[in-house]
Amino acid sequence: MPRQSIFDMKFSNVFPLLIQKAERKSRTRAEVYEVTAWLTGYTSEQIDAALGSEITYGTFFTDAPSYNPRAELIKGKICGVQVETIDDPLMKKIRQLDKLVDELAKGKTMEKILR
Repeated sequence: MPRQSIFDMKFSNVFPLLIQKAERKSRTRAEVYEVTAWLTGYTSEQIDAALGSEITYGTFFTDAPSYNPRAELIKGKICGVQVETIDDPLMKKIRQLDKLVDELAKGKTMEKILR
């Protein structure tokens, strides 16, 4: 069976993993929501609605209400790849959120994460 693309996975299957990663490092679900809202423009209520729906992870990013123009300031490696060098715009957005949650888990302050 071929590997399922991250774009096609259900948001409700992927997003809780980001929350778990943060919570393992004593950060909160609310903080994951905050960085997600900062990046995508979704409200907490919209994120909750997405979690209760069949929306794919790719569609969550494609349909983001107001993607933050400051996202270009997100730099560094995630999963061994430099975020700023990713060519695919959708994959870049996904990795930017990964990077924000990674910074959260590493103990960075919200002020530094939300550039």
